[in-house]
Amino acid sequence: MEKVFIPVILGTNREGRNSENVAKWLMEQLENYPEIETVLFDARDFDLPKSDYGQSIKGEFFAWTQATERADGFILIVPEYNHGYPGILKSMLDMLFPEFHHKVAGLVGLSIGPWGGVRALENLVPVLREFKMMVSSPDLVFPRVQDVVSEDGKIQDDSYDKKLEKFLTDLVWWAKTLREGRVTG
Repeated sequence: MEKVFIPVILGTNREGRNSENVAKWLMEQLENYPEIETVLFDARDFDLPKSDYGQSIKGEFFAWTQATERADGFILIVPEYNHGYPGILKSMLDMLFPEFHHKVAGLVGLSIGPWGGVRALENLVPVLREFKMMVSSPDLVFPRVQDVVSEDGKIQDDSYDKKLEKFLTDLVWWAKTLREGRVTG
């Protein structure tokens, strides 16, 4: 079986974040998919400078740069804050550019409200397109996330097993297809 390398990006560094609970659940679930190799990149671990952003600082984040170059795709865990996505996620993406080209992004949205982060995801898609990325479908969304995923990463709704399977099936297909395209040119 040909594996794909799909890092997971936990895209917020806020205290009390529900995204961390979703990340715990997702990382545990990914262990059941032997065709996927993954690693978690947590925005909280990125000590970004206050005044220097973009590609000039990527050398300071070697593991992130190396994983992004090697990746076949990404899973972005994106909380919605005031109809948008976190600024630190944008800063993480902005330090790299060609490393993202022709790779797939699977979007995981969440919010404490009824929409599951879809407004943040809608704002993020044009940015990902500018990075020449493909966005897979369907998104995986967690409305009222605090009622769905516990602090220890346990899911309270069995329907997410099927949702995750659909999400990963499309993501893996695109990851393999785009990798072939990058290889053959």
